[in-house]
Amino acid sequence: MEVFLKVTDAFRSLKETRLSGLRSPAEFFDYTRISRPADFNQATSRISYNTRYFSGNYLLIIAVLAVYALITNYLLLISLGFLVGGFALINKFAPEATQVGEHTITQKHLYTGLFVIGIPVFWWAGPFGTFFWLIGASSILILGHASVLEPGVESDYATIGESV
Repeated sequence: MEVFLKVTDAFRSLKETRLSGLRSPAEFFDYTRISRPADFNQATSRISYNTRYFSGNYLLIIAVLAVYALITNYLLLISLGFLVGGFALINKFAPEATQVGEHTITQKHLYTGLFVIGIPVFWWAGPFGTFFWLIGASSILILGHASVLEPGVESDYATIGESV
């Protein structure tokens, strides 16, 4: 129950900090503001402004891509579930040593068994390929969107507000 409360508090703080900055889909997908940047400097300034302005939307894109990557890589999903579930079950049901015949099984033995089975399966699932796919896919989507979308009128007034 305590873990559930911690998770809900973490989601609440995430919602208050990052997701409160979500822009509307109409503003995020405003096709009238799409244009090719004239040069690299203009693309850089657009990326700088849009990554700050649409940070909540971009975080949501990364989260959706991460969920997609986990759903499509079943072995990675199973291995993560095995490792996380194993930790939870060992902590919940085996806090003290158990006597089985002449052998005493401690938490250390259970964790060793979990690692001996779980880490090779996790390694075989290809977490690094999935991680780098997530970085590449999100970078292409975010940088592409940020570079072709012209900043709104409010960006012209942002510099005035900072100087006052």
